Amino acid sequence: MNDRFRAWQVSENDQGEFRGRVVEREVEELPSGEVLVQVQYSCLNYKDALSAGGNRGVTRNYPHTPGIDAAGIVVESADERLQPGQPVIASGYDLGMNTSGAFAGMIRTPARWVLPLPDGLSARESMIIGTAGFTAAQCVEKLIHNGLEAGQGPVLVTGATGGVGILAVALLAKLGFAITASTGKAQSHELLRSLGAAEIIDRNILSEDNPRPLLKGQWAAAVDVVGGKTLGNVLKGLQYGGSVACCGLVESPEFPATVFPFILRAANLLGIDSAEAPPEVKSALWKRLATDWKPAGLERIATEISLDQLGPSLNAVRNGQALGRFLLKL
Repeated sequence: MNDRFRAWQVSENDQGEFRGRVVEREVEELPSGEVLVQVQYSCLNYKDALSAGGNRGVTRNYPHTPGIDAAGIVVESADERLQPGQPVIASGYDLGMNTSGAFAGMIRTPARWVLPLPDGLSARESMIIGTAGFTAAQCVEKLIHNGLEAGQGPVLVTGATGGVGILAVALLAKLGFAITASTGKAQSHELLRSLGAAEIIDRNILSEDNPRPLLKGQWAAAVDVVGGKTLGNVLKGLQYGGSVACCGLVESPEFPATVFPFILRAANLLGIDSAEAPPEVKSALWKRLATDWKPAGLERIATEISLDQLGPSLNAVRNGQALGRFLLKL
């Protein structure tokens, strides 16, 4: 095994600015853990962009290597579940936050953070899906658990061109739901329709101030990655008994609300967390994503990049300019 590998490392300069660059590291510099993985692919998520920008709520100490998702091959393992040479996925928990992450040729993690790559899914496909697609699947699973069925009406997806949003569109379409996609990117309409969106609306319609306690009941359910005023308006516009799965804060972590959607329309606000989901929950959902829930058109939404292209790509994710998924090939 080569003990040296390339990694993308973010450092803070004397002016308090954060900059990333490609460096060479040694395996012995990695944190302790039961499993050493050679990373083949990673992907870019909003949390990675925050870490790369010096957000102390995500990453406390620098220099640091972000990357909350990895697909690769086990090199060393102290856990009998995971054998050298085995293809695996590692995602969530503290990986890439305060533990050296997957924008690198090697990672070392606790064994519970690592899952066998399920049959039916390649390492490349798993990282086009990544935490974003896993989160989208969590949203859909929870909406169905709370009564959503095809034919009840359109399902709204906000932030539909980001990672979670675009994979939510693809997954909902595969499962036979009618989809309304909300986006501010006119150039994305053709792609969203090809993935299965039946209707596309401008995101500004949902982010406007609206003092009315309720709006016309349009959506049977919603996947919201935006938060802020958008989430408040989505709640107001749910049909009776409708649910919104909330998994993001791109607009704001706060949202204006009254009790009226809950007491007059029996609305449900469902919280989604992917990072700390128990391993058995993650394993079961990844197996679905490799089989009957495997989204169509994965390559259409992927842009492959290298370590040397990470900086501009992370800026695009941070500034809401990304379309689909950035796939990092190590």
